[in-house]
Amino acid sequence: MNFIIAIDQSTSSTKALLFDEQCRVVARTNVDHKQYYPQTGWVEHDAEEIYQNMVEAIRQLIQSSHHSPLTSHLSIAITNQRETAVVWNKTTGKPIARAVVWQDTRGAELCRELRSLGYGKRVFEKSGLLIDPNFSATGVKWLLDNIPGAREQANRGELLMGTIDTWLVWRLTGGKTFATDTTNASRTMLFNIHTMQWDDDLLQLFDIPRSMLPEVRPCDAVYGETTCEGLFPEPIQIAGVLGDSHGALVGQMCFTKGSGKVTYGTGSSVMVNIGEEAKAAPQGLVTSVGFSALGKTWYGFEGNIYSTGATLKWICDQLQLIGHPSEMEALATSVPDNGGVYIVPAFSGLGAPWWQSDVKGAVFGLTFATTKAHFLRAALESIAYQIKDLVDVMARATGGRLSEICADGGPTKNQFLMQFQADMLETPVVCTEVDDASALGAVIMNGFARGLWQSFDDVVGFRKVTQTYQPADRPDRFTLYQQWRNAVNQLIK
Repeated sequence: MNFIIAIDQSTSSTKALLFDEQCRVVARTNVDHKQYYPQTGWVEHDAEEIYQNMVEAIRQLIQSSHHSPLTSHLSIAITNQRETAVVWNKTTGKPIARAVVWQDTRGAELCRELRSLGYGKRVFEKSGLLIDPNFSATGVKWLLDNIPGAREQANRGELLMGTIDTWLVWRLTGGKTFATDTTNASRTMLFNIHTMQWDDDLLQLFDIPRSMLPEVRPCDAVYGETTCEGLFPEPIQIAGVLGDSHGALVGQMCFTKGSGKVTYGTGSSVMVNIGEEAKAAPQGLVTSVGFSALGKTWYGFEGNIYSTGATLKWICDQLQLIGHPSEMEALATSVPDNGGVYIVPAFSGLGAPWWQSDVKGAVFGLTFATTKAHFLRAALESIAYQIKDLVDVMARATGGRLSEICADGGPTKNQFLMQFQADMLETPVVCTEVDDASALGAVIMNGFARGLWQSFDDVVGFRKVTQTYQPADRPDRFTLYQQWRNAVNQLIK
């Protein structure tokens, strides 16, 4: 029996999930890591903590499962938070600073400058992306320009850069493998999605030496071997790597052109498979590599929302209105509507389709009649409104309303949110039994890499629908959404 350990390294934690050959989760563990906010708009992670947490999650997984690593055929697959940039010394293995997280906006001024100088078209045509601090390039440039001695070390070829997947693989293999996959590469603003190579013009634009960059491999490649700091008596393979949103696209079996998914996480990603041609995205969206597997590459239109699950976490951790997001549904449904309250959760600016990195969050419509329940309901509704902003743009670009949206992530357990989402989209929302679709996507790529499966037809049966939310007839649909757009329009420039 083959067992695959899927590492799902997200913005808030590191999960380790044990899958069997039928892609069933038989055990899971989760270890949170600290969030650092040293200045307004800055968001950082400790890359070393993330690596150690991954090792600890695997250790706990082995202990909690009843499958001995001595008798089971094990391998590791990785899916990860994207764009978060790590820069480290290739000799010492130590990061030169904390990782710059995808939510970080310190590169906003550089982005404004580049856009004002007319570089937006060039970057968009080559990378498929809009110039925005969400993507890795500005974070790396900031580290090189602001950490003492970093620029000189980089020019001497002493520093390496990578997204979290690259860092984890490098550490797991003891520095033997310095590589990333096509999906993570396509989110750096340094990768040409047409040539499928690091782009010299983009590297020059952001002043990043090519010597810092990892090799780019398909998602379904073997990335090396590891004992995971001695947890395994013999080295096991690392195979199957891709960014979390792309993992969810695969895990939701969106293998055909026009199929799409929504991942509800810290932020949210809406992605639609557009086929094997890297077409220019409609205004407000980007084109990324969807996934590379079985010798081919599929592309996707994507829009990213910065704060969805993060909004719920903020309500729990910062405002302390409730103890856990699971408590929100009962309170939100205790009132018949939002009481006129609208929350625009622009904690790190507004992502797609607005791309306003300097906007701050706001609450509209507060009165003396506003209760905690109204506030919580407005927070949940804000997630659905933001998803609708994106899906509407995608539907127009792909020729009309999507037939269905596949949904994954923790917030899909909130039945109020899922029904409200279907109502706002006027489209069925399909939830599957695998909460961790990103991890499942990594497992599928692992299986392709290691020859367990030979085609998409071999794996489509692993997706099992648990619930489909059909849109209800809501006379207030237009009014609710229009009030949301009015709130957003008061903030954007």
